[in-house]
Amino acid sequence: MQAIAKEMNFSETTFVLPPERTDTDVRMRIFTPGDELPMAGHPTIGSTFALARTGVIEPGRNRFVFGLGVGPVPVALTWTKDDLSFVWMTQGLPQFGEPVADREAAASAISLPSSVLGESLPVQSVSCGVPFVFIPLATRGDVDRAAVDRPALDALLADAGGGPHGVFLFSAEGGPDGATAYSRMFAPALGVAEDPATGIASGPLGCYLVRHGLVAEEKAARMLSLQGAKMGRPSHVHISITRRNGDITEVRVGGESVLAGEGTLYI
Repeated sequence: MQAIAKEMNFSETTFVLPPERTDTDVRMRIFTPGDELPMAGHPTIGSTFALARTGVIEPGRNRFVFGLGVGPVPVALTWTKDDLSFVWMTQGLPQFGEPVADREAAASAISLPSSVLGESLPVQSVSCGVPFVFIPLATRGDVDRAAVDRPALDALLADAGGGPHGVFLFSAEGGPDGATAYSRMFAPALGVAEDPATGIASGPLGCYLVRHGLVAEEKAARMLSLQGAKMGRPSHVHISITRRNGDITEVRVGGESVLAGEGTLYI
């Protein structure tokens, strides 16, 4: 599986297998070109659309459960007649790491001065199953100007603790597209120079935005992250965060997938 994922060279490649537990519908393993992930967002949503297209998920079904490396992961399905039109993936509750003390080092990891970091906002590892280091930036232009300094990035990820898989940078600056956040993600250690859409980092992004007051509670259920625009591959990632008594109680990431191609792989 790892060899196939490396050969395909997509950000992630999924392999759908018979279920291993009675509370799941299938077992699915997810690989980047460099490593296996315990879970991921866009591969889960994309695989849901693929399975619906092939008839494994029958039209009208409103729930399907993947067995991933973290255990059962449910998705909720919305249909337009017999066509799957939208999928919500439920993720784990967030775990927040301690803020990174060296903000200069965080800025150096993405080749920017520390003055562009979001004022009073922490550089912090957040995980809803897979940890990423989140770096808030002042403007969308700052996000676009970022470039990875690999030695500095490796040092930042090690300093953040908890085994972050990559760095996720974003700005909450508004734009005509109406996105809540404008974002990019780099994970060169996984063989992903830049990812146009990172669902498993988008749940933690929503949690970060809510926890640090960048999004009002009444808007937390309908957030949108615009990712991949700098790459010329814009992706619209929907995020829904539920809170009760100040605590985050549900994290969901959703979206649509488009069929890009199909074929046969000879092994």
